[in-house]
Order: sequence, then C-alpha cells, then structure tokens
Amino acid sequence: MRPLLDQNLSRKLVKRLIDIFPEVSHVQFHGLAERTDTEIWEFAKAHDFCIVTQDADFAERSRLYGSPPKVVWLRCGNAPTRQIETLIRSGREAIQELLDNAVLHCLELH
Repeated sequence: MRPLLDQNLSRKLVKRLIDIFPEVSHVQFHGLAERTDTEIWEFAKAHDFCIVTQDADFAERSRLYGSPPKVVWLRCGNAPTRQIETLIRSGREAIQELLDNAVLHCLELH
C-alpha cells in the first residue's frame, strides 16, 4: 500500500517524503484534484493507496467502512508544509505499521 496525499496537503511533500516512502503520490498527479471524497476513496481503494489527509471525513469513512483504503489523519490544523513533513517523518514507524497490518484501518497523528 502506497501513501496518497490529499488535496489539502502540498504537492511539495511528495519530493520531501520520497526518501522514506518511495511510492508516495498526490491526488493532483492522478487527476483527482477536483474530485469528491467518494471518488478519491474509490480510486485509493482500486489502486492500493493509503489516503494521507487533514480531512476528518476520510477518518469517518474509515470508521464506518474499514479498509481498504487505509487512512492517515493528520491532526495538526492548518500548519506549514515543513511542520506537516515533520509530523509524517516522526510518525513514519506508525504509518508503516498501519500499511503492513491488515487489522488496522486508520491512524491519527498529532
């Protein structure tokens, strides 16, 4: 499973995180920038992506429907890209556990 950054996250994060998540991508790279949450959810499910987002709606979908796709919910508010990068880097092991563990569906990072 590969991380897919949601529209609410900067595309710059792809280049900044590729060293720890080589297959990281962004919704804009897949023509999903103007798509609904449902369309992004279905795309991630069909293409083995884990949605990385600041959007509580994806975490709620995960609670209701389970996975796939899995969800990493970044609970840092409207933060600068550097701070979001730091949060993802500090949560690297937990994110990898989410990706590898079939029982886990959603991870909240603070």
